[in-house]
Amino acid sequence: MNLTTLRAISPIDGRYRKISEQLADYFSEAALIKYRVYVEIEYFISLADLKLPGLEGFDSNLLPKLRSIYTDFSESDAEEIKATEKITNHDVKAVEYFIKSKFDSLSLQNYKEFIHFGLTSQDINNTAIPYSIKLALNESYYPAITTLIEKLNTLATNWANIPMLAHTHGQPASPTKLGKEFLVFAERLAIQLKNLQQISNSAKFGGATGNFNAHHIAYPKIDWVKFSNHFVNEVLGLERAQHTTQIEHYDQFAAQCDAMKRINNIIIDLDRDIWTYISKNYFKQKIKEGEIGSSAMPHKVNPIDFENAEGNAGIANALFEFFAAKLPISRLQRDLTDSTVLRNVGVPFAHSLIAISATMRGLDKIILNEDALNADLENNWAVVAEAIQTVLRREKFPNPYEALKDLTRTNTKIDAKSISNFIDGLAISETVKAELRTITPFTYTGIF
Repeated sequence: MNLTTLRAISPIDGRYRKISEQLADYFSEAALIKYRVYVEIEYFISLADLKLPGLEGFDSNLLPKLRSIYTDFSESDAEEIKATEKITNHDVKAVEYFIKSKFDSLSLQNYKEFIHFGLTSQDINNTAIPYSIKLALNESYYPAITTLIEKLNTLATNWANIPMLAHTHGQPASPTKLGKEFLVFAERLAIQLKNLQQISNSAKFGGATGNFNAHHIAYPKIDWVKFSNHFVNEVLGLERAQHTTQIEHYDQFAAQCDAMKRINNIIIDLDRDIWTYISKNYFKQKIKEGEIGSSAMPHKVNPIDFENAEGNAGIANALFEFFAAKLPISRLQRDLTDSTVLRNVGVPFAHSLIAISATMRGLDKIILNEDALNADLENNWAVVAEAIQTVLRREKFPNPYEALKDLTRTNTKIDAKSISNFIDGLAISETVKAELRTITPFTYTGIF
C-alpha cells in the first residue's frame, strides 16, 4: 500500500504527519509487533537464566544474536509476521512462529518450545503496550511539554515587570503583571507533569487467568511470582500488577489518561487566554511573507495556532476520557473490547503533541503591544478603588467600601482626576492622602 499524506484518512498521518510521525515508533502496527518480539525474546532469556530442566545447555554466548532479532527488527520482519497472521488469525501467535523460525536459523530448535512458555497473549500485549507507552512518554511527550513549560517561564521572565489590567467575570479588575500570568500556566503544567510522571506503567504477567497455572504445573518448585516481578520490574522497567485476571486492569493507565487530560485542559485554558489577549490587542502577531489570514479580508492576521491547539487538545481529551472510563471495565476474567481500543492509544498522544506544537508556534509569533496594555490601564482608574478603600480600612475611616462604591459604580468615567478629587475630599491626614496619590493602575500590581 502506497499511503501518502494526501491519501491518509486521519490528519495525524496526513496534514500533521511531520509533528506526529515520531509516535509511529511506539504506536504503529509495526512498533507493536516489534515490542511483542522484544518481550518474547527477553522472557526467553530470563527463563534461560533460571537454568530450567530443558534449558540447561543453552549457550549464553548466543544472547547477542537473540537480541538482534528485535534490535535489528525491520519492516520486512513485520510484514512476514502479518502474513503469518493472515493464516493464524492471531497476532501474538504469529509473533511466536516468527521467533521460532529465527531459532531454527540459529540452530536452537531444541529450545524453541520455551518461546511463549506458559503465557497467554495478554502477557505479551499487557507488557509490550505499557512499554511502548513508557517510551512515548519519556522520549516524545515529556520533552515536548517540558519545552512548552520552559517557553512560558521565559516569557514570564521577559515580561515580569509589565503591568496589565486583569479581568474577572470579563470586567476590569485589580491589575496584575503580564509575566505572572504566564507563570500561572507554567506552574500548573509543571505540577501536573510531575503528577503524571509519578504514575507507574503497570503491566500484567501471570498466565491465562493471572495465576501462573501453566508455569506452576510444569515447574512447581520455581517461585514464579518472584521471577515475574523481576522480569517485568527490572528487565522491562515496568511495574507488575500482582493480582489480575487475564488482562491488566488498566487503572494506572486510566490515571495516566486523566493526568494527560488535565494537562490538555491547562493548555486549552492558556490558548483561550492568549486568544483573548490578542483580541484585546495586547499582543500583535508576527507577519510572515505570503501568509493569508482571511480569503476575503486582506487585513486579518488570525490567531489560528491557538485555535488549532484548542481543537486538537479537545479531540485528545475526548479519547483520553473514553479510555479512562472504558478500559478498567472487562467482563469476568476477560473480554476482547480492550484489544481494539488499545490499538488507538497513539491517537490522543498525537493530538496532544499537535496541540503542544501549535501552542508553541503561536507563542513564538506573539509580539507585546505595550501601548494597548497601558491604554487599558489608563482608561480604568476605577480599579484602584480596592486599594484606596483597603488603606482607609487600615486608618479606621468609616464605611470606606461604601464611599468608593458610590464613587465608582456610576456611568461617569473614572479617571486620574476623579480619583485625585476624591482623595482631596477625604477627612484623613495629608500623609495618608500622599500615600493614596501614589496608587495608580500601573503601580497597584501586588507582589508578583
